Amino acid sequence: MNLSERLDNPIFRTIQSCASKLNLETYVIGGFVRDLLLNRPSKDIDFVCVGSGIELAKAVSKALNLKKEPVIFKNYGTAMISFKDQEFEFVGARKESYSRESRNPTVENGTLEDDQNRRDFTINALAIGLNNHNYGELIDPFNGVEDLRDHMIRTPLEPGVTFSDDPLRMMRAIRFASQLQFDIDGNTFGGIMDHVDRIEIVSQERITDELNKIILSLLPSYGFKLLFQSGLLKKVFPEMVDLHGVEVIRKKAHKDNFYHTLKVLDNVAEVSNDLWLRWAAILHDIAKPATKRFNDRVGWTFHGHEDKGARMVPHIFRRLKLPLNEHMKFVQKLVRLHLRPIALVKEEVTDSAVRRLLYETGEDVEELMKLCKADITSKDHNRVQKYLNNFARVEEKMIEVEKKDKVRNFQPIVTGELIMETFGVPPSRVVGDIKNEVREAILEGTIKNSEKEAIPFMIGIGERLGLVRIKDIV
Repeated sequence: MNLSERLDNPIFRTIQSCASKLNLETYVIGGFVRDLLLNRPSKDIDFVCVGSGIELAKAVSKALNLKKEPVIFKNYGTAMISFKDQEFEFVGARKESYSRESRNPTVENGTLEDDQNRRDFTINALAIGLNNHNYGELIDPFNGVEDLRDHMIRTPLEPGVTFSDDPLRMMRAIRFASQLQFDIDGNTFGGIMDHVDRIEIVSQERITDELNKIILSLLPSYGFKLLFQSGLLKKVFPEMVDLHGVEVIRKKAHKDNFYHTLKVLDNVAEVSNDLWLRWAAILHDIAKPATKRFNDRVGWTFHGHEDKGARMVPHIFRRLKLPLNEHMKFVQKLVRLHLRPIALVKEEVTDSAVRRLLYETGEDVEELMKLCKADITSKDHNRVQKYLNNFARVEEKMIEVEKKDKVRNFQPIVTGELIMETFGVPPSRVVGDIKNEVREAILEGTIKNSEKEAIPFMIGIGERLGLVRIKDIV
């Protein structure tokens, strides 16, 4: 198969020319070739040459008149250049050997065949010649094209060798299956199951990077089911495995919260590509195993799972090496509040209840509503429609209340500094008590968040508590 007509980026002819002058046998390899055959976009391109990849990168950079020198990684014998919003990586062909204790290989110079042997999967071992004698020719030693046609993930070598050498490849197998909606070859999947313990030598950052890519795939539940069935999920995210299973007492059963969570995740994925909203879906019921109780009258309960789940979020983020920043706080907020809109639809929607929800959710209210709608996973279509109609009523009320009261992210007029100046008191509990009472009055609709109403209300609270006003507030 010759693909020269599909190599329409002029970079390929530039590299052909540079490689010819340096007498370096050169190929484009890996993900770009796979995506070219799948008609998928591919931003970054990898090149392998039999010789010095660094030397080739310098020559290409010079030919393109780039101002920046290539970024060189001497330890790995690689170099990278950026050109027109694309990154091109150059590496010398190599063969690798591994020790049991590390996924960092011992590297030696090798041939194209050696380099293809070390690749993780057949669909990533495809190469295209960029030399004068084989420009555009596809080199496919492991029938990767056939595996692309069959939608199959398979290792080029015996799976035990591939996965034992670099255990991260087990996560990558499932990530590619999830992203591409491919199956995993039975022998390959068996190799993952046999080597799950090897994942322990892989850094958490690399594992989480693959996990996030699975979460961002079109149907993330598929990847999680593969992680669960292989045994990897138990190793990398045991709290999620704890959700699995149904317990029955006196003919009363609860739903399987693992599969419920996956359905919620897929529902969110249909309406949002936001990684952190998807993490909120994953973690919204994470505390149900810890809060599960059986009651003779009502059956199974999970009281307080939203609050305990929110408290679990920082620990999970820390262990998975996810960012402990505004993204974590966003997930924590949605986990804590995910039952609030559901509670609202079960009763008459009051202004004060909506006002409180808007205040606590702030700018994330639309994302919270997406999560809540996704959380309706009943197979009873009428029940689902009833909840969605109720949610629509709540959203209408939110628009009405926000238009009237401007509650989202509002800052109360009465601040701690104002209270201390008015009554001449130092920072203390009484200051916080006054602030909270003013805020509650605003949220209840008793007073408006204005100087005309909030300040006299504050003064009244202070006087009731025996404080003496030492400063008039204009």
